[in-house]
Amino acid sequence: MNNPIIQLKDLSKCYGTKKAVDKLNLDIHPGEIFGLLGPNGAGKTTSILMMLGLTEPTSGTATVCGYDATRNPLDVKKLVGYLPDNVGFYPDMTALENLCFIANINGIDDQDAAKSAQDLLDTVGLNHAANNKTRTFSRGMKQRLGLAEVLIKKPKVVILDEPTLGIDPSGVNEFLELIQRLSKDQNLTVLMSSHHLHQVQRVCDRVGIFVDGKMIVDGPIETLAEKLQINEGFKTIIQLADKNIDAIQLEKLLKSISGFRSISFDKDVLSIYSDRDITAEAVKTLVYQEASIVFVQRNGYSLDDIYAKYFDNKNLRDEK
Repeated sequence: MNNPIIQLKDLSKCYGTKKAVDKLNLDIHPGEIFGLLGPNGAGKTTSILMMLGLTEPTSGTATVCGYDATRNPLDVKKLVGYLPDNVGFYPDMTALENLCFIANINGIDDQDAAKSAQDLLDTVGLNHAANNKTRTFSRGMKQRLGLAEVLIKKPKVVILDEPTLGIDPSGVNEFLELIQRLSKDQNLTVLMSSHHLHQVQRVCDRVGIFVDGKMIVDGPIETLAEKLQINEGFKTIIQLADKNIDAIQLEKLLKSISGFRSISFDKDVLSIYSDRDITAEAVKTLVYQEASIVFVQRNGYSLDDIYAKYFDNKNLRDEK
């Protein structure tokens, strides 16, 4: 595998006695889409600011595109595009004018700036609004324009901090598809910080669960799900048509199945945990009880399950 394009070693940031980031170790490789997943206040933005050389770490190092972000922040900024959660533009300038202005700041001459700006507006789906003033733009349009602004200097790495915040569902889908396409077509490395699990699951090659300044676990979602299955056993999700089930009686019947561990109820949805795959036997038991089954999912560990498991474990450790 290629050398990491982002490498964080024991990266820490303290504000007084508060540890905003606590010994963060992370490697991100070229062309990868990595999701930094955690609740608001977890330390995601602070970590990003240290990667960009915009705030100095208390200890540890952040190496981005081969440069130490603390010692060589300008070199990092030349190669990294950053899209914050709230993008600002000159409101009385058009989208094209804003992009050309940013291109000029990055040392691109007027002719090349105009061509690049027009091409990027087409790429992000804003060619129809090229000559509209940005004060008329919706938040989703501003995020698209922000992405074009990030890309105009042809970065090797793009960092997106809560990029879909405040965008309607349709706009979110289009934005995520755009990120995937750009990463694939341009071999862009993307670091996406978010607290929206389903969005991260859709686009990221790997995820890192970040809680209270610490990276709890990282890896491909499939690998994390497999580890969870090994630790937690098999999981079967069954949805019933009838919400009025006799939970106590049902649990007694399922306990007779070899390998059964436990069961949880959420209205009409059953989650059955076991040491082996007992899906067929559980369904047979339910049918014998004349239950109407709507849906069955076997070994259905999702990012929600993974996040909840590691987040809950972190909270339990803190309480001890």
